[in-house]
Amino acid sequence: MKPARRLLLCLAWLFGLATLLGIASALGMPQVASVLPIFWALLLLLGLLGVVDALRLWRLPAPQVQRLLPGNLPLGRWSEIRLQISHDYPRTLQVEVFDHLPSSMQFEHLPLAVELRPGQHSQVGYRVRPLERGHWHFSHCEISLPSVFGLWQRRCLIAVNDETRVYPDFARLHGAQLMAVDHWVSQLGVRQSQRRGLGMEFHQLREFRDGDTLRQIDWKATARKRTPIAREYQDERDQQIIFLLDCGRRMRSQDGELSHFDHGLNACLLLSYVALRQGDAVGLATFASEQPRFLAPGKGQGQLSAMLNALYDLRNTQQPADFNSAVNQLLSRQRRRALVVLVTNLRDDDDQSLLSAVKRLGKQHRVLIASLREEVLDDLRLNPVSDFAGALDYCGALDYLNARSQLHERLTAQHVPVLDARPSELGPQMVSHYLAWKKAGVL
Repeated sequence: MKPARRLLLCLAWLFGLATLLGIASALGMPQVASVLPIFWALLLLLGLLGVVDALRLWRLPAPQVQRLLPGNLPLGRWSEIRLQISHDYPRTLQVEVFDHLPSSMQFEHLPLAVELRPGQHSQVGYRVRPLERGHWHFSHCEISLPSVFGLWQRRCLIAVNDETRVYPDFARLHGAQLMAVDHWVSQLGVRQSQRRGLGMEFHQLREFRDGDTLRQIDWKATARKRTPIAREYQDERDQQIIFLLDCGRRMRSQDGELSHFDHGLNACLLLSYVALRQGDAVGLATFASEQPRFLAPGKGQGQLSAMLNALYDLRNTQQPADFNSAVNQLLSRQRRRALVVLVTNLRDDDDQSLLSAVKRLGKQHRVLIASLREEVLDDLRLNPVSDFAGALDYCGALDYLNARSQLHERLTAQHVPVLDARPSELGPQMVSHYLAWKKAGVL
């Protein structure tokens, strides 16, 4: 309980009056004797009113609060949380409400001014924006109650225990059927290349059409029908994709509000969504994390839910990336040939251990290295140089990028494709590579 503004103003007014009376008494003014009893009467009256007001406020029961909290929240997006306040007060109260949030969430419209009317329930809302993934708890809600005469305010800390999960931003697509995947992918700038070759699964026989190749002709069916019959193929729908996600310190770089780790995780989920819609199986393995996780490849939209539930609380660590250990663990768990997408941030100091690990992995699986490139490097390279410090920054960035390019060339020479992309462009480029390989029949 604390004094309200009205009580402080009354005390300030009485203090000013006491100061004037003291000055008048020091000057020997005779009117002080007649005004002094009025001053003491006012002070006594304020004291009595303050005691009575405080006792009545102390006996006032706290209202009941129910928090209407979604079961999951998307990372980096604004969501609404509702508070339902019930009470049995016989008069209208103007209260102030503040909800205690996890420190990893931004908020808007707090504290809230709410009018509690007799016989009515009040419901108010505010917005939150999670900045970190994970499992978060909401513990208390704070309500400031005014006294009858407005001299005191009582702070009621009400226990309202709730919890929610913060998923990657891609969670908004889970279960959504409002748009076709092709339309959604096209909005991201994904381009599908034309089909090259015939490495597809057999679909059906049909009459020969203009544009079909001689290799598509089924000669036995042609002989039976006595008209050219061609084989029609469809994209293979029984592929497996494994994401090998680096959770170590090289993924802690920050571009915008998200780290490279979160950008990489969102890109993996985007490609998983597309691949699952194509009928392929998707799985994931992590390394350089506190506890390495492995999710076996699976099909269907339920697999995306399994990935979200397995990865929503995954944290970035300070551990170095051990590519040999990560490859050994993956080879022991994944026997069937699959497309392995290694999501990391290749550095200029990566040595022969990375090359040997990727070569061993490539003997059994098809490998794609998705390397995130810091956007600040591109900015330094494109910005004009105007002073000596800018020249040093430019030369340093250029030297670092050249070293990365040499590493990419060595990997490419070992027949390991490398996708070097800015964090914001990683997802669409990964999807483009996947769709191109599906069309070409090389998966």
